[in-house]
Amino acid sequence: MDPEAIDALPDGVVIADALGQVELVNLAAAAMLGGSVDELVGRPLDEVLALQDQEGNAWVSANLPYAGLATRTGVPEQSWVTASGIEVLVTARIHRPALDQPISRVAVSLRSGRGRERLDRERSDLVATVAHELRSPLTGVKGFVQALLNRWDKLNDDQKKLMLATVNADADRLSRLIAELLDVARIDTGRLSLYPRPSDTTVLVGRVVDSVSAGTHRQIDLDTADDLPEIFVDPDKFTQVITNLIENAVRHGEGRVHVQATPMPPGSDFEGVCLIVDDEGDGIPHEIRRRIFTKFWKHGARGGSGLGMYIVNGLVRAHGGQVHIDDSPSGGARVEICWPSGDRRPE
Repeated sequence: MDPEAIDALPDGVVIADALGQVELVNLAAAAMLGGSVDELVGRPLDEVLALQDQEGNAWVSANLPYAGLATRTGVPEQSWVTASGIEVLVTARIHRPALDQPISRVAVSLRSGRGRERLDRERSDLVATVAHELRSPLTGVKGFVQALLNRWDKLNDDQKKLMLATVNADADRLSRLIAELLDVARIDTGRLSLYPRPSDTTVLVGRVVDSVSAGTHRQIDLDTADDLPEIFVDPDKFTQVITNLIENAVRHGEGRVHVQATPMPPGSDFEGVCLIVDDEGDGIPHEIRRRIFTKFWKHGARGGSGLGMYIVNGLVRAHGGQVHIDDSPSGGARVEICWPSGDRRPE
């Protein structure tokens, strides 16, 4: 083995011979184990791997790499702690010339646990964010229901109706958030179910504009070309994407919202429809545009779960489309989505 090549590896490597004597240690492993290469080579494996778990067990005595069935080929990755208190992830490969022959070599790999710590922190942040988003509407539901139970006879019909309407709105908000979380999980795991078919862009976008307009005083202008081709899309997912974009424009912008649908220009990567949503707000600075499509990203002081644009990007790309962020002519934000006319879903 080339020592320089082994030392170039980012992970620690420790190799022991048939008798359990260490014959090779790379620089990364020596640094993790708190010794030099010369000090560690030639010593027993159980002395070199001075690692303990949370209960004080040593790696070699807990895993017995030189014992067990002849069909055993390795030790799965486990979390261990070095003598200096650093977490490392350890796995091993057990080598033997044949099943009827003794072990010839044990190769151990050590990897820093910092990546897993960072992942654990990200997961904790995710749980905390989800808990906060769920707690806010639940608090409203709990408060109004408690008030209705305690003061039912003292409330008039208008007060009861107002409280129940608020509870209903908070319940709808909870349902939307749960649906968004499920969509995020499906996008992350590649289990998103799509049922695309040729669809009329004008009809689908018109329905969304009418629906959103009914719930806001803001003016939403729709401009669609006469020669729009059909798009190959799951109508429900398309409606979800366009609704999200227009509601975002209403929430974060000022003045009018302008929605435009045109055929893809000549020379584009594919044939389809280009859908543009412009608002008249403050726009999105260039330096943070890449973060728009991350989970729980929020910009500005106005509400939202922070999942909308992540889902938009996931659904569009699942159809083989493209999403772009730019400036609108008024200086606000522009979101441009390109939908294909044919089936361009990734395999």
